Amino acid sequence: MEDVLEVYKRPYDPSRPLVCLDETSKQLVAERRPSAPVAPGREARYDYEYQRNGVANLFMIFEPLAGKRRVKVTERRTKKDWAECVRELVDELYPRAERIVLVMDNLNTHTPASLYEAFAPAEAKRLADRLEMHYTPKHGSWLDMAEIELGILGRQCLDRRIDSAEQLTREIGAWQAGRNAAEARVNWRFTTDDARIRLKKLYPSIAV
Repeated sequence: MEDVLEVYKRPYDPSRPLVCLDETSKQLVAERRPSAPVAPGREARYDYEYQRNGVANLFMIFEPLAGKRRVKVTERRTKKDWAECVRELVDELYPRAERIVLVMDNLNTHTPASLYEAFAPAEAKRLADRLEMHYTPKHGSWLDMAEIELGILGRQCLDRRIDSAEQLTREIGAWQAGRNAAEARVNWRFTTDDARIRLKKLYPSIAV
């Protein structure tokens, strides 16, 4: 925990950007009957029946100090999907960065080993060498600022029925463009000193 909190104290450095990565899923749901739009004196109406169209995975790539985010929609959340997301992060989003300071939760797919499963050894090492990885502790994924951004995405964009990956991609793209234009950031205030006071019970006790 303290490792991540110390990373968050670093000043902005475009050559070593701080990037938070997290993922979630979205159930794709279609209407069985047409909905009734809002009208004077009447709220919008939706039939309780719906049709399941599968599940899409969302990777949130968030640079909190720059107010930039990129959401990648995939069919699955396998090791190879994560590895491809990292490749895009390194080669397309931050090609000129010396190293990318990457904060993630400790999901078993979020390791350099996943890069070696997806790419040839030389390519996997090239990508791994561009990353400085930091992991949130078990039950501490709330320390990943990308999780906060996913919560905002859910409330502002995804809290309704979306029937296809294509529609999901369009809706997220519009949301992402607006957030990036506004350079929306997270005002992070939780520090190591706060953790030692508020989360004292999580630290081992030392008998004197």
